[in-house]
Amino acid sequence: MSATSNRLLRHMAWANQQVYDAVQQLPDEALAAYISNEKWTAGHLLQHIVGSANWYEYCLTGAPWRDIKHPERMSDLDLLKEQLAEFDAKISSQGDLPDEYLTIVEEEKSWQNLRSTIIAEAIYHAAEHRTQLIDALESRGFIPLALDDLDLWSFERYEKARGLQGI
Repeated sequence: MSATSNRLLRHMAWANQQVYDAVQQLPDEALAAYISNEKWTAGHLLQHIVGSANWYEYCLTGAPWRDIKHPERMSDLDLLKEQLAEFDAKISSQGDLPDEYLTIVEEEKSWQNLRSTIIAEAIYHAAEHRTQLIDALESRGFIPLALDDLDLWSFERYEKARGLQGI
């Protein structure tokens, strides 16, 4: 694909881990935080982000589904972070492959999407729900981090500081 896609994939994986690390520092009751829909709690969003990464991995590689545990306490985030890092790495590994139509099969139906569409949606979806998660937490008085600290400018500084940035 492109250097831009690969940078965005690396940013997604980094930002995901930053959010999970920050949220894990909060008390367990923060998992019940929500904005307006009681079904979309912080705990549900944390599970959903990981489950969705599993879905995108499936769409891109055909890898089997896994059971993603709903976090009941912050210590449950250790497993979710590990699973998310693994899924993000597998999604990121697709960034250098040719853009082609992939067939996605679910139950008795199938459809096709370009690899680039699936990757772009994985990146966008993670960002969308990270924002929703932080908003839910902030609306209930929990401030784990500032989303501006996860922008691409911050990520570039992170990469430069660690000698990870390639041009």
